[in-house]
Amino acid sequence: MIHIIGLGVTEQAELSHSAQDALENSDWVIGSARQLQVITHLKREQTQTKLLPPLRELSLWLSKHASTTSIVVLASGDPLFYGIGRWFSKNYSADTLNFYPAVSSIQAACHELGVSLQDVEVLSLHGRPLAQIRKTLKPAQTLVILSDKKSVPQALAQECIKAGFDDSSITVCETLGYSEQKISRFDVQSLSESDQKFDSLHLSVIEVKGKGQMLPSFPGIPDEHFMSDRVDPNKSNDQGKGRGMLTKREVRLAILSLMQANNADIIWDIGAGCGSVAVELAYWNKQVQVHAIEHHTERLACLEENRDRFGVVSQLHIVTGRAPEVLPELPAPTKVFIGGSDGCLPELLKQVWEILPANGLLVASAVTEATKQHLFNFMKERESEKDGATETLQIAVSKGSQLAGQLLYRPNLPVTLFKFSKLAMEK
Repeated sequence: MIHIIGLGVTEQAELSHSAQDALENSDWVIGSARQLQVITHLKREQTQTKLLPPLRELSLWLSKHASTTSIVVLASGDPLFYGIGRWFSKNYSADTLNFYPAVSSIQAACHELGVSLQDVEVLSLHGRPLAQIRKTLKPAQTLVILSDKKSVPQALAQECIKAGFDDSSITVCETLGYSEQKISRFDVQSLSESDQKFDSLHLSVIEVKGKGQMLPSFPGIPDEHFMSDRVDPNKSNDQGKGRGMLTKREVRLAILSLMQANNADIIWDIGAGCGSVAVELAYWNKQVQVHAIEHHTERLACLEENRDRFGVVSQLHIVTGRAPEVLPELPAPTKVFIGGSDGCLPELLKQVWEILPANGLLVASAVTEATKQHLFNFMKERESEKDGATETLQIAVSKGSQLAGQLLYRPNLPVTLFKFSKLAMEK
C-alpha cells in the first residue's frame, strides 16, 4: 500500500489515528526535508526516509519497492486539493492507495482572513506559467493563489494592473501555522514596485477590484481585443489589428454554441488563423484541451500572442503545419472545428469523420460558394450513410457606422455554418 498523508498547517504534525497507524507501520517515508522533520517524533526508528525526488524518478523507485513494502508519502495539507495526491490517483489504482487529509494552507488562509471557502477561486501557479492568471482575473472576485518563484506577489500585482484592476489588494500569508506566521496586506500599486522578499512558504489572496480593460467575463470577446494579421492604416497599435484572419464575434458566438465544449473535450481547430475561436474555447472551460493548427507565419505569431494575452497557455496548444499532414501527430479529438482548409476540405472532412468517436462533433464554416458546396455534398453523404445528424445556419451581420454624420449599417459577407453530429452505429 501507498499511504499519502497530509500534515496540515502546523509545526508539529497532528495526525488522525489511522494516519498515525500508517506512519508507525511504514517501511519508508518520503517527503521534503521540512516534512520529514515534522514527523520525526512519530515514526519508528527502523523506518527509512527518502527525500521526495522528481515524479518520474519517484515512479521508477516505487515500481521497485511498492510490491513488498508499506510506503508513506507526506503531503502538505490536503493531498487531493492541488497536492501530490492527484498525481497518485492518476497513475495508480485506487485499491493500492490510502489518502489522509488535513487542513490545507488554503483553508488556513481563508480562516485567518474570515473568508468563506465557497466564495473564493483557487488557482495554482506552482510550476505553471504566470500568464495563466489572466484567465482567472474577473471583477469582484477573490482569488487564492498558490505560487512559486515566478509568480511572487509583486508579479501578481503587476498582472492585476495590466488587466485594469488597479484598485485590487493582495494579502500575503507566510508560514501559516508556524510561530513566525506573518500576514501582510498591500494595494497592488505599491506592491508592484516593492522589493520586499517573502518566505517561500506563502500564498496570496487577491481581492479583484477595478473596471478591468480587456479580460472578458462572458463569452463574446470584442474583436479589437485580439491581435490580428492585418493592419488598418487609419488606426494605431493594437486598435489597428483586428480585421485580418479572425472569426468575428457574432459568428464566433454561434460556433461556440454549436461546439458546446466541456472539460472532457479534446478539440482540433483546423485553420485556426489568429485564434479567436480557439482562445474562447479554451478560456471558458478549465480543462478542455484545444489544438490549433495553422501554418501562416504572421497568423501563428498572432495566435501565440492571443494565447498568452488571455492566459490559456496550458490548454491551447499551437500546432505549426498544414492539415491534413500534421493531424496524425495529435491526440484523437472529440470535437473538430474547420475554419480554413487551404483547398483540402473534402479530404479533411473524410479524414476527420473517420477519426471522430461516436457522438463526436464536426463544425465547419464557409463563405465561398465552393466551400458551401463541399459541405452540402458532405451533408448528403451523411444522409445516405445514416451515420450523422446535420444542423446548418447562415449568419449575415450588418454593423452600424457613421457616414456624413448619419447612421448606416455596413453588411459583412454571410457565413454559413454546418454542424455534423456523429451517430453511434449499430454493430
